Amino acid sequence: MAGASGSINAEAKGVTEPLLPPEGRYASLVEAMVGKGGVTYGSPGGGSRRAFGGDALKVGDRIFAMLVRGRLVVKLPRRRVVQLIGSGEGSPFEPRPGRAMTEWFVVSETSDLDWAALAAEARDYVGGPHPT
Repeated sequence: MAGASGSINAEAKGVTEPLLPPEGRYASLVEAMVGKGGVTYGSPGGGSRRAFGGDALKVGDRIFAMLVRGRLVVKLPRRRVVQLIGSGEGSPFEPRPGRAMTEWFVVSETSDLDWAALAAEARDYVGGPHPT
């Protein structure tokens, strides 16, 4: 589906963004969302990125999206997480094996879900609706 330029076929996927590794996709997501609707990034005062939430997207100091082991993780209503898992788009987030967090969803590497739309949905869930 990627052409010689590395772009996704717009008609097939509905997007024209170049194919990027997860870190690049997340960086683009952060750039697009920070400063809009109260969205912030990382730890207050520029704390360690290794600390929990150190490189997470937040609204009202509450994390709604983060990149963990190269996968987008978002906070959504439990019902929505179950729906997404059932459709094969990903799995529940387990910060430690066997400790699934029911309101957190990990997007599969093979998923075609739109990261920006999913992050906006998570932002709205965590912090309420915000104008773009």
